[in-house]
Amino acid sequence: MLTYFLFIIGFGILIKGADWLVDGASSLAKKLKIPVIVIGLTIVAFGTSAPELIVNIFASAQGRTEIAIGNILGSNIFNVFLILGISAIIFPLAVKKNTVWKEIPLSLLAAIALGLMANDVLFDGAATSAITRIDGLMLLAFFVIFMWYIYGISKREGDEEEVKIKEFGVPKSLLFIALGLVCLVFGGKWIVDGAVQIAITLGVSESLIGLTIVAAGTSLPELATSAVAAYKHNADIAVGNIVGSNIFNIFLILGVSSVIRPLPFRETSNVDVMMTVAASLALFAFMFIGKKQFLERWQGVFFVLTFIVYIAFAIIRG
Repeated sequence: MLTYFLFIIGFGILIKGADWLVDGASSLAKKLKIPVIVIGLTIVAFGTSAPELIVNIFASAQGRTEIAIGNILGSNIFNVFLILGISAIIFPLAVKKNTVWKEIPLSLLAAIALGLMANDVLFDGAATSAITRIDGLMLLAFFVIFMWYIYGISKREGDEEEVKIKEFGVPKSLLFIALGLVCLVFGGKWIVDGAVQIAITLGVSESLIGLTIVAAGTSLPELATSAVAAYKHNADIAVGNIVGSNIFNIFLILGVSSVIRPLPFRETSNVDVMMTVAASLALFAFMFIGKKQFLERWQGVFFVLTFIVYIAFAIIRG
C-alpha cells in the first residue's frame, strides 16, 4: 500500500519539483545576466518536459525500458489527441505558419525516425530490435538542430517578452533549485517503483502502465498550460507548447534514455508508434481542412474520441 501511496503523491511532488527548479534556476540565471531568450529556450522549455525526463532516467537506469518507451509514446499521443483536443473544444486554436510548415512536420519526422530506429528486426533482419546508444546520440543531434532553429525563430520574433521570470535573492534561488532536484528525484523513483508494482498486481505489461497512467501523470504540466492558454485565447502557446513538447520527448528524452541504457523494443509497440505518427499527421491535415490554420471544435472532439478509442484498445491488448 505504501508503494501505491507514494506512486500517487509522486506525480504531485514531481511536478512541483519541476516548478521550483525552473523558478530557482531562471532567477539565478537572470542574476548572472544570462539573456532572457536563452533562459526561456533552456530552463523554462525544459521545465514542462522534466517529469518525463526524470521518470525515463530512473526507468532506464533500473532496466524498466518498457516504461521508458511507453511513457514517451503515451505522452505524445496524450498531448495531441487529448490535450489539444480539449484545448480546441475550449476555444478554436489558430496556429502560426511556422508551426504548420516546420514544427508539426518536425514532430512527424521525430515519430517516423523513432519507428525506423526501433525496428531492427524489420529493416535490418537483426535478431532483436532496440533503440541503441548510437540511435540515442542521433536523436540528441536532431535535438541540437531543433534548439538552434527555435533560437533563430525566437530572436526574429522577440519571444523574450513572453517569458515571465520570478526574481528571488541568490539564497532563495539556490534553495528552490535544491528542493526542486530533491522532489524530482524522489517523485521520479516513486512513480517508476509504483508503475512496476501496479503492472505486477494487475498482470499487465509495464508498457501499458507507461502508455496510460505514467504518460498521463507526466503530461499534467502540458495539460494545465495548454488548457489555460486556450481559455485565455492564447492559441499559439497552446499549440506550440504541445508540438514542442512532443519533439523534446523523442529527440531529448528518448535520446538520453537510450544513451543511459539501450531500450529493447517490442514489435507490439509499433501500434503505439503508428498512433504517434498518426497524431502528427492528423494535426497537420486539420490545418487545411475546414478553416485554414485553425484547429476547430469539431476537430477537437474527433481528437478526444480517437484518444478514448485508442486507450480502450491499449487496455484490451493488455
